[in-house]
Amino acid sequence: MRIAEGIDMLSLNLGPMTIHPTILYDKESWVLIDTGMPGSAPAIRELAKQAGVLNVPLRSIILTHQDIDHVGGLPEFLAAEDESPIVYAHEDDKDVINGEKPMIKVSPERLTALLAQLPEVIRNQFEQTFLYPSHPNVESTIADGETLPIAGGLTVIHTPGHTPGHVCLYHHASKTLIAGDAIVVENGELMGPRAAVTPDMEEALRSLKKLLAFDIVNVICYHGGYFQGEVNKRIAELTEQP
Repeated sequence: MRIAEGIDMLSLNLGPMTIHPTILYDKESWVLIDTGMPGSAPAIRELAKQAGVLNVPLRSIILTHQDIDHVGGLPEFLAAEDESPIVYAHEDDKDVINGEKPMIKVSPERLTALLAQLPEVIRNQFEQTFLYPSHPNVESTIADGETLPIAGGLTVIHTPGHTPGHVCLYHHASKTLIAGDAIVVENGELMGPRAAVTPDMEEALRSLKKLLAFDIVNVICYHGGYFQGEVNKRIAELTEQP
């Protein structure tokens, strides 16, 4: 879905869920925000191609947080590029993404079961990237309030709670909030993070107050997709919930 010139929301059906990575692009390169589950890379590339990304390198990957449905496709993207893209993540999730600490929401038993279902090539790539890494995956850490020189300016908003290093991103040119899992869309309504997968719900709701500093016209939620209409008012309502 085209949000504005140079920014698209992708919709990838994974069976039990549909996810919505975001791409930012021009004639010279493209940037991917979140990489899907292990095995998602070919489908994401095809969706990016359909959106207009043609024969240009993937310059950067920004990971909103450490969850497997956001970082799982990273190994395939790193392996496929002639020149590895710069991988960005927040300091507080960096060690997990670098394979130095376990994911906080995936038990070793669950991860083993998941990997056993994958094709051998994808399983090996995942293990080499996250379980037995030979080098860090995150090349550059991002901090709260930092504006990345990407697509005319992309401001980092640290929104912990869902994970310690969760971030949202604000695209200034289109007034679009790329929300990660800080908020979701359910039945056409903007909602707070899902409690079942948010270890610190109280902190996650406090984090939403940071979003009120931005003039938000469009929202891309990784789960639920696109939302528009009195966004700041709705976020304010969410922060007041007990």
